[in-house]
Amino acid sequence: MNKDCILELEKLSVSYTPGNYALKEVSVSLKPGSVISVIGPTMAGKSTLLRSLNRLHEIYPGIKIEGKILFKGEDIMNHPVIDVRRKIGMVFQSPNVFPNMNIYRNVLYGYKLNNISLSQTENDRIVEETLREIALWDDVKDRLQSNPAILSRGQQQQLCMARAIALQPEVLLLDNPTAQLQSTYTNLIEDAIYRLKDKMTIIIVTQNLSQAARISDYTLFLEDGELIEWGDTSKLFWSPKDKRTEKFITSPA
Repeated sequence: MNKDCILELEKLSVSYTPGNYALKEVSVSLKPGSVISVIGPTMAGKSTLLRSLNRLHEIYPGIKIEGKILFKGEDIMNHPVIDVRRKIGMVFQSPNVFPNMNIYRNVLYGYKLNNISLSQTENDRIVEETLREIALWDDVKDRLQSNPAILSRGQQQQLCMARAIALQPEVLLLDNPTAQLQSTYTNLIEDAIYRLKDKMTIIIVTQNLSQAARISDYTLFLEDGELIEWGDTSKLFWSPKDKRTEKFITSPA
């Protein structure tokens, strides 16, 4: 166990069908308080990696997971899944707001899920502080009781981020969070990532290499389920050690 790491993967493999590996013996140690980008071609295993960290594969029968995922030195499989997801939050590519709840309740959903009761004053504080953190407060402060369907797609994604960070997870997983957004919201979310890295470790899957270079401290390059190379973002982009990495980052989009 590395005391300087928040997450350690030890020969993590994921197969959807016998012998068909989406991830193949991935081993890496990730430091806290950093932004880590995960890049690679389609079907490289990027989203599979994030879903494994959030234990989402458990809801699908037949998926086999081998190896270990250690969170602060402890195997996440030895803890209740709801506890794991409280500490390791996740935001998906498509905004998944809850239309049966107003904006206010969307932000606080994690507290309801974890059966945590707070005073109205505390609820109000968390909602405002969280929405300010992701730069959505000014847009919705007078519409907190409204259905989130009134929000633009970009605002809905901001709301999903607010819901994910309201419980103050130690790790935040972002799966292509800006892939379907206009540049205005991409910029707002990237700015939020800068602010949040002081409070949590952020792992972002992105198809945008410029985004990875802009916002991340470290980068992991996956191909065909294998971790080809990882390290300091600037070094990986400017002087990659593996020719497969060099080919990927220099190929036309």
